[in-house]
Parts: sequence; C-alpha cells; structure tokens
Amino acid sequence: MAKNSEDKVISHGPVFAQGFAAAGPAHPPASPERLAMAGVGHTQMAKAKNQKKKLVQIKPGQQALLRKLPGVDHLMELTAKEAFFKGVPPAVVVNSIRSVIGNKRQAILNDERSINDKNLSAPHLIDAVKNAAKNAMTPNLRNTINATGVVVHTNLGRSLLATEVVENLITIAGRYSNLEYDLNIGKRGSRYSSVKDLICEISGAEAAMVVNNNAGAVLLCLETIARNKEVIVSRGELVEIGGSFRVPDVMVKSGGILREVGTTNRTHLRDYENAIDQKTGLLLKVHTSNYSVVGFTAEVSLRELVDLGAAHQLPVMEDLGSGTFIDFSKYGLLKEPTVQESVTAGADVITFSGDKLLGGPQAGIIVGKKEVVDRIKKNPITRALRIDKLTLAALESTLRLYRDEEKAVRMIPTLQMIMLPLKEVQKRAQHLAKALKNIGDARMHIQLLEHSSKTGGGALPLMELPSLCVGIQIKDMSPNALEKAMRSNDPPIIGRIEDDLFVMDPRTIQKDELSIIETAFENLTKKA
Repeated sequence: MAKNSEDKVISHGPVFAQGFAAAGPAHPPASPERLAMAGVGHTQMAKAKNQKKKLVQIKPGQQALLRKLPGVDHLMELTAKEAFFKGVPPAVVVNSIRSVIGNKRQAILNDERSINDKNLSAPHLIDAVKNAAKNAMTPNLRNTINATGVVVHTNLGRSLLATEVVENLITIAGRYSNLEYDLNIGKRGSRYSSVKDLICEISGAEAAMVVNNNAGAVLLCLETIARNKEVIVSRGELVEIGGSFRVPDVMVKSGGILREVGTTNRTHLRDYENAIDQKTGLLLKVHTSNYSVVGFTAEVSLRELVDLGAAHQLPVMEDLGSGTFIDFSKYGLLKEPTVQESVTAGADVITFSGDKLLGGPQAGIIVGKKEVVDRIKKNPITRALRIDKLTLAALESTLRLYRDEEKAVRMIPTLQMIMLPLKEVQKRAQHLAKALKNIGDARMHIQLLEHSSKTGGGALPLMELPSLCVGIQIKDMSPNALEKAMRSNDPPIIGRIEDDLFVMDPRTIQKDELSIIETAFENLTKKA
C-alpha cells in the first residue's frame, strides 16, 4: 500500500477518479438494485447512475504518477529550508502547496503529456510553489502602463492624479485629520467644508456637496426632489453608460416617475410644455457625453428649460456626466459644456463626475441653488453615498489647481494628455521605435502608424486626437501572443491589436515608462 498527497491509502488495484477528486481508496458505486433494497428513492438512484457514468478508470501509468506526488507536510518541510519563504505567511505557503499539488493531480488525471517524473520532482514542485506564493503575495490592484491611447480609460483606473495631489493624499492617509472637526470653534464640523467653498469659487454656484460618484449624485438628487413625481426628460437623452447604468433604471430606484418627451433625434420646447401637469416634479436635462446624435436633430437648451421651469415653478436639473471646468474649444478642441456655463444658465442643481475630464478622484459633485442643495444634504441616503477622507484630500488638491487654469492644464495629467501637441507625441513615438530597433533582433518588425487617440471615460465621443503610434510584429509570434506577453509583464503593458500588429500609443505612455517598455521587449526577444 502507498500514501498519496492527502495521506490516504491508495489501492494498487483498479483506481477510479471523478472530477477533481484525489486518487484514493475507490469503491465501485452501489448498483441501483442495492440502492432500491436500501430504501433509496428514484432521484438518488438517478444520481447514482449519473455518478457511475462520470467515473473514469485510471491507467497504470497515471497511478504511478499519482503515487509520486508528495504530501503537503513533506513540501512544508522543504519550504522551511528555503530563504524565499521566510517572509511568506504560513497560510499562504500551505495554500500555495495545495494549489500546486491539486493542479498536478488534475493534470495527471487529464492524462496531459507534459506531466512526467521531472516536473513531479521536489525541486520542480518547490519552484512552482514559489511562483504560486509570489502571485498570492502580489497586490491584485497593480500599476499598469496604458499604451492604448485612451486617456480616461475606465478599465485602467480613469484619471491619473497630479503629483502634488498624490503628495497631499499620502500626508492625509498616514495621519489624523480634521475630517469632521471645525478647528475654528473646536467642535464637530462638516466633511464637505474642505471642498464646498472651492467648488463654489470655481463654478460660481451658490452651494455644493460631494458623494461617491455621479450615478450616486443623480440618484440622490432625483430621490430628494422628485420622489413619487414625474420627471420630464427628452427621449434622446435617456443615456446608458458603462456597467449598464441607465437613466430610466436610476429613475425607478429614486422613486421618480419617468415621463419621456420628443423623439430620439428631435425634441422641442413644446414637448416639455405639453407634458407638464399636476404630477410633474422636475425638468431634467442629461448631457449625452458618451455619444452624439448628428444630422436632422433638435434639442432644447438648458437656458430654455430653466425659463420654462420658472414659468411653471418647477426645478430644473442637469446631469453633465463627465463634467469639466475647462472650455476645450479655447485650445482648438471640440466644445464640451462647462459646469460654469450650466450654473450661469440657472439650473437648480447640476451633477458631474470628479474622475473624468476633471482629472481628480472618483466622486459625484453636486452644485446648484443653496435651498435645493441643502435639501439634498439632509436626505438620509447622503450618508450611504458619502466620500471618505482620501477622496476628499485628492479632490481638494485637484480643485486648488483649477484656481489657475494654466497651471491646471499643465499639472493635471488628464488635461495634459488630452492637450499634448502632436509634435510631442511624434517625438515620443520616434524615440520608442528607435529604442526597440536598437535591441537588434531581426525577428522584430517596427513601424510608425498614424492613428487617433481617444478621450475615453464617456466624454467627447466625436473628438479624434491625432497621434503617431508604434506597431510591432515579431516573427513566429502571433499578435495575440505578443499582446499576452506584454500584459504579463511586470508592470503589465496594455496596448491594442490592429492589422496584425501590437500597437502602442505614446500619448498615454508616461515618459518614465518608455524605458520599461524597451526592457520588456528586450527580455521577450531573449526568451523567444
């Protein structure tokens, strides 16, 4: 008799395996007749038949390999002698060992050709355990190199924070702070006090508050202003953003009643006016920041809605979505409505994001008339959506940069990348292409490609940012394999595949990351 990795006795006779089960003392399942005699029901008998079908007899060669798998205790003894494992928590070591043994066992049961005596040896298994432990100890949230050319890339963390914002964030994170303590009077204060005055100063609004994201801001405003009342909105503005967030769905959750007016491409002021009745609680305008309807179109301006609301004593709300304090048209880019313009138009409440075009942390910013914002602050849901001290610290530091627009454009990475001149992008592309060519591997084909970068983050969908990209092919390596190799790098390099090339856009690659990319390709060509 012999023992397997789970310290169970293994019979030298025929062995059966089921699914991921370990090889162990296997007994043929009871026949349906025996189960019937034992009083087992038809359902259990059916399960027994299915179980019998799933059982696979293990070949003698597989039995021999299974017997070679060491037990967990034995590998624990070996890891105790390795310096690598000194700083690894015991629980991580045990889980890594079990994972490695389990994977090897399954590979044997699958009769994989790669399994042999060599990769079941103790040194090989210890190396596998080291890799498993290293992966377990590596943070799941990691730095990545964004070579996609999408500036506000939701999957890659959206906006990068400015250097001085990060510095303030570290200071606040590692110390106590006056989060809800008024230093002037020595009593409890409001957590919004650190940012509300700044937001009002920049936007021109009477009042402001902040919640965890713009979806939360919209939900909170609708629930406060229009619960059990009709909310009139243009059919062409019923947007959906990432994660299946839809205006109609949020409306339902808020308790508001959706009243669509107009058509997909054309909505007139009379459509809103004809829909107003005793049940109306709010006029809502939603900026279609992540798409654009062109051609035969018509929409009602915010100013017109505000005038209509005033005539019928109805509040008007605008969801700007991405939101910006900067008029991009001044810099030769497409026009995007600014928060200041919406405030000037007279909207009672306006919501927008903090981590898109604003270039700050994730947040939902609410500005508007003091009477309305004060009502929203008192809503009990506010507590469930409130932001923490780290978000406040990052947001305050970002907002302070906007006091000087020139400084904001220069210091906030999102604005910096969007407005990066083509000449600078070309310079970086040429530098990267030259560095990759200098690796001197004849299998690597490099070319410069004229493409367009994107703003991303559900903003400015029609804006094409001219760019010069670097496209790479490696002989005998598919584009998918190359993309996977770069994605597996430390740090991961995320690009895109176009026309059988792995393409990298320098617009979103930071200057200190160019050398990392060069090293990654140099190491890859050595392995290939």
